[in-house]
Amino acid sequence: MIEWLWPWMFVLLPAPVIVRMLWQAKTRTQAALTVPSLSRFAEVSDEQSFIEPGRRWQHVLLWSIWILLLVAAARPQWTGDAVTLPTSGRDLMLAVDISGSMATEDMALNGDFVDRLNVVKAVVAGFIEERKGDRVGLVLFGTNAYLQAPLTFDLTSVNRLLIEAPIGIAGGKTAIGDAIGLAVKRLRLRPQEDKILILLTDGANNVGEVAPDKAAELAAFDNIKIYTIGVGADEMRMPGLFGRRITNPSADLDEDTLTDIAQTTGGRYFRARDTQGLLEIYSLIDELEPIDQDPETYRPIQALYFYPLGFAIALFALLLLIDIVRKRYV
Repeated sequence: MIEWLWPWMFVLLPAPVIVRMLWQAKTRTQAALTVPSLSRFAEVSDEQSFIEPGRRWQHVLLWSIWILLLVAAARPQWTGDAVTLPTSGRDLMLAVDISGSMATEDMALNGDFVDRLNVVKAVVAGFIEERKGDRVGLVLFGTNAYLQAPLTFDLTSVNRLLIEAPIGIAGGKTAIGDAIGLAVKRLRLRPQEDKILILLTDGANNVGEVAPDKAAELAAFDNIKIYTIGVGADEMRMPGLFGRRITNPSADLDEDTLTDIAQTTGGRYFRARDTQGLLEIYSLIDELEPIDQDPETYRPIQALYFYPLGFAIALFALLLLIDIVRKRYV
């Protein structure tokens, strides 16, 4: 459907006629004209009849240009059918451990044992893609915590930044408290009520400026809910002098602290011992924190003013060309 932003511009359609009438009234004189014979009138009449066709085409072009300019000035636009978009307005921050221990190859992906971080990237990437309508941010932490991606609707960029993150770039230790504190700093000023932090780690807090329990209290004060995930297998077969021995690669995982963090903020603690378990956890978080389908509608709009404006410019160029040709050959 075509709509006009400034339809009142069409009121100016008779403006050239009005201006011409006012100008003629101003320049008209009352002096008498004395003509000795009628032959002069005949000559003038013949000249006017000779140039009348040229003037007629000139008038047609000028009026066409004027009408097209008014159409362009009225700002026509094509308004399409209403489109409904689901939105949630949630603010979701992901805090992912990329310390050295995440290089432990105790989890399977596509039939091969790979390091923990690769499994986390594969699972979290799918989780991020499903967060349509949410603002998602990313914090990476090891010895230090870094804001890798601020809260944004650009889920593709967040995914790319997570996938490109190498193990150990933030240091070999684990600063859980600092990661929570950085996420809280980014979430606390947001106006939304639904502010979520999902923290994933395979270790215990052993470095940092902020203790995990204090960071959790700050999050609870700002109504930020934290879901914590402990990742890593319970058993791993390692070669030894007397054959293979079974070890616990997750011995350093501080489940008590992660549980306390979640309980303090009203969230939950989950244990992911394998890839399938991690997938189920993120599916469960999706159910616990569903996307609100509050429909928002908008109508796509396409401006059309440049079409009549372009035709007006083309006709004006044609008018100038005709005038140049007439002056050269007449």
